[in-house]
Amino acid sequence: MRRILAGVETEYGLLVEGHGAEDQIDDAMALVRGYPGECLAIWDYRHESPRADLRGFQLERLAVDPIDAAFDRERPHGETQDVRSDRILPNGARFYNDHGHPEYATPECWSLRELAIQDRYGESVVLNAARAMSERTGLLVQMYKNNTDFHGASYGTHESYLVPRSVPFDTLFESITPILVARQILTGAGKVGSESGAWCDYQISQRADFFMEPVNAETLYRRPVFNTRDEAHADPAQWIRLHVISGDANMMPECTARKVGLVKLALLLALDGHAPKWTLADPVDAFKVISRDRNLEFKVALAGRNWTNAYEILESYFAAAEDLLSLDEEMRDLIADCREILRNLHLVGRARRSEIPTGTADQAWSEVRRRVDWAAKEGVIQTFVDEGGSWKDPLARAYDLEYHNVDPAEGLYHALEEMHDVDVPFNQEEIEKRAEGHPEGTRAWVRGMVIQKFRQEIRAACWRSVTFQVADRLVEVDLKPDLAYERHLMDIDDVETLVRMLRGDS
Repeated sequence: MRRILAGVETEYGLLVEGHGAEDQIDDAMALVRGYPGECLAIWDYRHESPRADLRGFQLERLAVDPIDAAFDRERPHGETQDVRSDRILPNGARFYNDHGHPEYATPECWSLRELAIQDRYGESVVLNAARAMSERTGLLVQMYKNNTDFHGASYGTHESYLVPRSVPFDTLFESITPILVARQILTGAGKVGSESGAWCDYQISQRADFFMEPVNAETLYRRPVFNTRDEAHADPAQWIRLHVISGDANMMPECTARKVGLVKLALLLALDGHAPKWTLADPVDAFKVISRDRNLEFKVALAGRNWTNAYEILESYFAAAEDLLSLDEEMRDLIADCREILRNLHLVGRARRSEIPTGTADQAWSEVRRRVDWAAKEGVIQTFVDEGGSWKDPLARAYDLEYHNVDPAEGLYHALEEMHDVDVPFNQEEIEKRAEGHPEGTRAWVRGMVIQKFRQEIRAACWRSVTFQVADRLVEVDLKPDLAYERHLMDIDDVETLVRMLRGDS
């Protein structure tokens, strides 16, 4: 089976005692710059192209939220490079400020499980930075792995997938969009209330309220379901980075792996030329309708006045993959896992619609709550409502927010872990090992390895390359996204030999 390199980039909510939105960028800069662990501030921005569009053109400018623009005018923050305050970590990850939100971008991974572990390790990176800032300032600093402040602002959890440039844009859009709309029922983080349109008590997706268009290259405003930013993070003549911005920030590692795995499944079918054909009448509307459907029917309008639902869309991808692809064990397990959750969701939906007695779905709901963020959170807040609370009570949103608190001593999700009410696929020891490096031999492993062994010779680094000082010259070495690098590179002690080996020179 073809391997697809993927990563997850999470912008964290930051709350500093006594500070307001006008302090957000300064606070995020200070937090990142004060990270107490080993890191290098040498990020190379030369290959970044946020205005390039996969459809073959350049945007003149990127849209900016008017509220954010007002804050930016009131307090200038200097050059972009200074504001971002990039740090590269010894595991090959990137830690920086993204418009007022500390962002942790995982090392790129082939394995879904490894990616979920790396994402979870990012929570400890952010938490350690927050604790260090609190010690310096004497202020309480809290971090939230979520996507909304409940005051109209949304911050993203983005995914990146390296795909051959030969795949046409139309193929990508048609193959991936249905999965992006439907997968939220298996991966959403859940949200109390609404921030656009009519009120609803609870939603499946934290991001649904903020999508405005089916497709474009924006990320800060006029957000699309399918993002077309063409910033390859590799040789742009050979590679596309599919940039997905429509997913939620997941506390459950299982959900992180699942959301990435579903897009990989769609990409594998697109690369094979056999992705299911679903023409959604309006992807934005479909995303919102599914998110707000507490009866769990998950209907989707198709072009031509036909209808389907998220269950059928997902199953069509599973069936096509089993029939047409040579799947590895991880992808076979993904399909089996998803089908089990879908069966339970379907049963819960029938009970909510009074088609079967409610009690017959209790075990099914318990299983979904163990394995899907939105369901786990809904269960916690429903208990509050059943005891006399209200979905419109500010306490309901407080519970929502605290589900995403990354401090194990404070966060509601971590309390569920402690009580064994949710499934955890790995232990803390496995997470802590990710500080030492990346085990898969990807280009991220090389990036992390050279930071640890050759930090005196490195002059710049980014996703696609590392630049070394070799004698009296600078040498940029591209790191191949499809190459498995051998562990014996760790045994090399001089930079000239390392450069030759990375370049494949004899």
